Amino acid sequence: MANTNSSFGKPAAVTAFAMASLVCGQEQALMDRIAPLLRHQNVALDLSAVGRIDAAGITVLLALHASAEALGHRFTVANPSSRVREILTLVGLEGVLASHDVNIKSHCGSSIERSAA
Repeated sequence: MANTNSSFGKPAAVTAFAMASLVCGQEQALMDRIAPLLRHQNVALDLSAVGRIDAAGITVLLALHASAEALGHRFTVANPSSRVREILTLVGLEGVLASHDVNIKSHCGSSIERSAA
């Protein structure tokens, strides 16, 4: 179903994920941190520091993606590490979740400013 909400064209606020892994037991903390942001804006999650991801991690990414769509916003991942990109590609989600043109603006404690390219 195509979403015609104008927020799809707006830049995403990028939130860095500070943990080295996104695995079972950590997914609820990520959901609690990102879900409130999705109510108001597009979000791209910077996964450059994440070296491990499992089924629970993939599930929370998909849940955030679905929540964003339901709210008329976008959720994508930005800068996935090579291992995370490999896993997302393996399960057929790299094209669904990966951001290709994100205007990066951090909403986390340690600010990062850089282009998505």
